[in-house]
Amino acid sequence: MNTQSNVTPEYSLDTPQIVPAAVAATRPLLWSVRRELWENNSIFIAPLTVAVLFVLGFVISILHEWSKMHAMLADPLTQQTALHFPFHAAAFALLLTSFITGAFYCLDALYGERRDRSVLFWKSLPVSDLTTVLAKACIPFVVLPLITFAMIIVAQTILFLLITAIALGNGISTAVLWPQLPLWKMWISLLCAVVSSALWYAPIYGWLLLVSSYARRATFLWAVLPPFALCVAEKIAFNTSYFGNLLSFRLTGWYSQAFTPLAQGGASPADPLASLTPGRFLSTPGLWMGLVFAAIFFAAAVQLRRSREPI
Repeated sequence: MNTQSNVTPEYSLDTPQIVPAAVAATRPLLWSVRRELWENNSIFIAPLTVAVLFVLGFVISILHEWSKMHAMLADPLTQQTALHFPFHAAAFALLLTSFITGAFYCLDALYGERRDRSVLFWKSLPVSDLTTVLAKACIPFVVLPLITFAMIIVAQTILFLLITAIALGNGISTAVLWPQLPLWKMWISLLCAVVSSALWYAPIYGWLLLVSSYARRATFLWAVLPPFALCVAEKIAFNTSYFGNLLSFRLTGWYSQAFTPLAQGGASPADPLASLTPGRFLSTPGLWMGLVFAAIFFAAAVQLRRSREPI
């Protein structure tokens, strides 16, 4: 009789392994992104700190000006401003924090590994320069926006509960307040803001990654002085400020293109979705030109990462 063998087949390094192509292609990128998250705690700490400080500041302001807050909530003319202002302020503070965190991360992303010479170890691994730079670019383009979006939702939820408690404590019906705070519509509008700002800032992040891959020291000066020198040279030579206006538009223009700007002193619209203008944003030439420049800066950063030596 034939007996089944209990001996398992032996595998050697030469044995071909069947690995799905999609998994094999994305695994180095995913692990590279995880490495960036492990090595850069500020990606989480900065938005969390700002969110906590904002909520604490809001609580202190309520305790300090309780009567004023009660009067604003009780007055129909100032009620909408009192309700919407903390939500907009929290979103603005965290979006600004996200941009600053992403900018300083990009400045140090490729420069830091050359400075501490860890680039020699990372280049010895089977991970291409393209994958490494792409993983670093995912932080300001994908990871930070997601973290910021989550932090804003948490902060606004806490603000919503605090305002509800204030209303109940002052005998104000929540049936009057809650319709003026449609959270799900506010969060859809917020998601559009987060995505729009990330796309709009793409050439800035690309430029900072390029500087980080090139500079041997003083990355901040290398990032700031060339644009500043161009602004000064244009002003002296032609007495114009086109480049300066372009930089200003690149820093703040995403809001005016993705949303309908409020009139000075105007109140926020009752429906947050009414201010969205996605068609105008997607048809803005500045958006697509910025993405083209971002791709150029990104490709140059990959080439420099491949050729630059440790510092």
